[in-house]
Amino acid sequence: DLYCTHRIIEDPEWSLATVPRLTELCLQHIVHNFEKNPILDRLLPEHQRKVLDRLSTGLPLAVTANLISDEDYWKRCCTERWQVCDISSYGDSWKRMFFERHLENILKCFIPNTTDPNQVLELIPLCKDYVQKLEVDQFLPPVQVDQKEERDDVSDTGSDFGFGEVSMHHYDLGVLITALPHLEELHLTYGVKDCGMNFEWNLFNFTHQDCCNLAVAVKMCHNLKVFKLTRSKVDDDKTRLLVRNLLDHPCLVELNLSHNLIRDKGAQAVGKLINRSRLETLDLCNNQIHHLGAQALAQALAENSTLTSLNLRLNCVEDKGGEAIGHALLTNTTLKSIHLGSNNLSEPTATLFSQVLAQNTTLTSINFSCNNLGPDGGKQLLDGLADNKALTEFDLRLTEVGQETEYLIHQIVWTNREAARLGSLQHPPAKPL
Repeated sequence: DLYCTHRIIEDPEWSLATVPRLTELCLQHIVHNFEKNPILDRLLPEHQRKVLDRLSTGLPLAVTANLISDEDYWKRCCTERWQVCDISSYGDSWKRMFFERHLENILKCFIPNTTDPNQVLELIPLCKDYVQKLEVDQFLPPVQVDQKEERDDVSDTGSDFGFGEVSMHHYDLGVLITALPHLEELHLTYGVKDCGMNFEWNLFNFTHQDCCNLAVAVKMCHNLKVFKLTRSKVDDDKTRLLVRNLLDHPCLVELNLSHNLIRDKGAQAVGKLINRSRLETLDLCNNQIHHLGAQALAQALAENSTLTSLNLRLNCVEDKGGEAIGHALLTNTTLKSIHLGSNNLSEPTATLFSQVLAQNTTLTSINFSCNNLGPDGGKQLLDGLADNKALTEFDLRLTEVGQETEYLIHQIVWTNREAARLGSLQHPPAKPL
């Protein structure tokens, strides 16, 4: 006879409670196979939540971009990729932040003739509904391996005269920004960050072709409200080219061309733009504008009814330009803020602005810092402020107006500011509907 022995081996830690529910197994399967079979909308809300919390942030954007709107998922995408994430600059939207910064990173690293253009083109249908602002502070030039030895033979000053400019054009933004229907802000700087020992002047060359491409693209970007092109060696010719394409723009309210090479002819072109657009803010800080350019801007300012802020800091308008602007402000009724710091201004400008302070009821902020207005100029400004109730900011640092005069002016301005603050508390602005 054969004897059969039956043994039952059990795991003492095994429990029926550890067996996953069928629903849980299904959700795990959906998560693991989401890239090939993205099921989400057909799930119950509580099941959608579980899937979204477990999805990888590394899934292709072609799968997630137009399918997932959950902000918690896009928050994970952002925080896992970038250390600093402030959504207040992105309309409090994590999804908008992700796509704007992702697109910006691609543009900053794009090398013409080397990077596949499809990296940008394939992203357009995925991000076009979410991108409202682009800030690109670097544009890389093409790699010129064959010409490296020739460039090494050229002196440092040689590259200032445009050697290699023909082939140094940067990525053309035209196809991209004209395909972004919600783009409202464009902040650009043509240059290279952290180039180190590879520094060459032509790495910072905003070429004529670059300017042509950008000008046409901006003209076609009909919803653009803010355009900033800074630190890009924009000269008079490029300024005029940009202005020609911005004339009568339907939405542009802010233009920033600061830290460039704009002289009087460029400023004259901008003067034409002031009255052929809806500009409210104009920043021409740190250029090379002299009195002729300032006079052209003043002529436009005298007739303008939209501009509220003008920044001409770090130019060289001198008293001829300063007086022209002062005359314009005797009739202008919309400008609220003007910055004329570091412009070689002196007493004649201060004398005329004393009339402005006595008559103009719109200006709330004036900056004359780093100009030698002198004690007499300070007294003229103090006299003009005697009955002024509008001015709440007046910067007179390093103007040599005298300590006592500056103190008395500060007291008047402080009184105006307090009156304005109390008025705003008693009559708060109406909330938009």
